[in-house]
Amino acid sequence: MKTLLVEREVAIPEGIEVKVKSCVLTASGERGSLTKNFKHAKMKIMVKDGKVILKKFMSTRRGAAVVRSVSSHISNMFTGLLKGYQYKMRLVYNHFPIQASIEDNGTKVEVRNFVGQKVTKICKLPEGVTCRRSEDVKDELVFEGNSIEDVSQASAQVHQLALVRNKDIRKFLDGIYTSEKGHIIEN
Repeated sequence: MKTLLVEREVAIPEGIEVKVKSCVLTASGERGSLTKNFKHAKMKIMVKDGKVILKKFMSTRRGAAVVRSVSSHISNMFTGLLKGYQYKMRLVYNHFPIQASIEDNGTKVEVRNFVGQKVTKICKLPEGVTCRRSEDVKDELVFEGNSIEDVSQASAQVHQLALVRNKDIRKFLDGIYTSEKGHIIEN
């Protein structure tokens, strides 16, 4: 059975400017700008009276679920432009100390001496994400950016670099793990 109209509204916060052209939404604020393509969703997206209005006609249940997903993506974009996103990762090791170095002004992470390996593992971070060392905590990396997808993807890629293979992972707990997720600007 199809639903005639599924409609959802997302309020635009102060200080953010939104433009929509053929389902490509561009939001810009004081922290920068984010662009996201929603053409795959096959819905109407328009800006009216300080709100982003999403409409989908003749949709199945799965199509109606896409409307909520797109509204969540848009609200995450607004949150990122206002507060930013920050993931903190800890270097965990038992015997061989992991050496993580940050190269190219925080856009590349190199991992050395993971479980005694001689191989240097390199991860290039997505555009708009920067990495730095924590000042107060030893062996902690901080990833920051405006897009939650890019920041979490960078965190996941660095985690994938340092995985113990062909050993019992209950015993060999070495790796780089996400310890905290939050915003750059806290309320």
